[in-house]
Amino acid sequence: MTFAIPYRQRLPLAIAALGFLFLGVFLLYPLFNVFSASLLDADGERLTLANYAKMLGRPFYRTAILNTLGIGLAATVITTALAVPFAFALARLPVPGKAAILALAALPLVLPSFVSAYAIVLLLGRSGIVTQWLQSWGVGFGSIYGAGGIVLVYTLTLYPYVLLPTIAAFKAVDVSMEEAAQGLGSSPRRTVWTVTLPIVLPAVLAGALLVFIETLENFGVPFVLAEDMPIFAVEAFKLFIGETAPNPASAGVLGVLLILMTALVLLVQRRFLSARRFATNARQAPPILTVGRGLQAASAIYCWAIVILALVPFFAIVVLSFLEFRGPVLHANFSPANFAGLFDRSLRPLANTLIFATLAAACRSAMS
Repeated sequence: MTFAIPYRQRLPLAIAALGFLFLGVFLLYPLFNVFSASLLDADGERLTLANYAKMLGRPFYRTAILNTLGIGLAATVITTALAVPFAFALARLPVPGKAAILALAALPLVLPSFVSAYAIVLLLGRSGIVTQWLQSWGVGFGSIYGAGGIVLVYTLTLYPYVLLPTIAAFKAVDVSMEEAAQGLGSSPRRTVWTVTLPIVLPAVLAGALLVFIETLENFGVPFVLAEDMPIFAVEAFKLFIGETAPNPASAGVLGVLLILMTALVLLVQRRFLSARRFATNARQAPPILTVGRGLQAASAIYCWAIVILALVPFFAIVVLSFLEFRGPVLHANFSPANFAGLFDRSLRPLANTLIFATLAAACRSAMS
């Protein structure tokens, strides 16, 4: 007996099959290789857990794990603490220039975090422009390298992950919920704290989860700013390029541990949200709150200050690209000579980047 698939179902099934094939080749198969490499012995023949005991038994790698988790947690908390009031101000307060603020707030997502870290070094490094200017006035400046600098770059570049979904959540709150609370005698401040924030909490946690995961797997920022501080992703890369192909066990162990940490954070977030239901019908969007001029001015200053600070690396890269470099020293001579020299040497990196980005975007569009 033959089973004929109806014509209308053939196209969805074909798309689903292509999707599973794509995930299997480019996601599951590489993950399987990493996992199997972490369990193989030095000869690549027998399965063993000795690789995990060996790596976790070294204080250096335990420190790398603690550093990564500590920096990720600090960056997530600071980013969330800055982004939630920012989102509330844009969604519920009469802040002038909301459209411009929102457009500028999304720009850090365009600039790679590695470039932001490089810009921070050029500005605040040991020979940075701002550092030299402060030293000329006799003002000492601590090192930007280490955990503080990494957290700073993460905060400036990752806050849109919390900001954008939280704005949407604040705008989706059903106004009847707040009216009911105020009808029962709750003050506006208490209503926001006890009614509005619990409703938008899933969106906040979703954004915070993205920030934390990004800090765990980010390689470029700690590679530029960590110096001698061991960071998980950087150490995994060093082990990968330092080991021979037949025995990539140590790099595989760190890769698996990195995946497990990310998965654990995701499970904790899912478990927390599953125990709490904050859904509303959102029949009517909440109105803009009426506040005094002082609070309105303070909220506008707060929003613009975060946006401008986050865009400092962006503007710094643009300006510095036109300055003259003589070795590591910058000179205030503006010219397009850097671009001309780069294009004369080779356009291959730019061409490769555009080709791979286009192919990735096309594949993702086809998958969705």
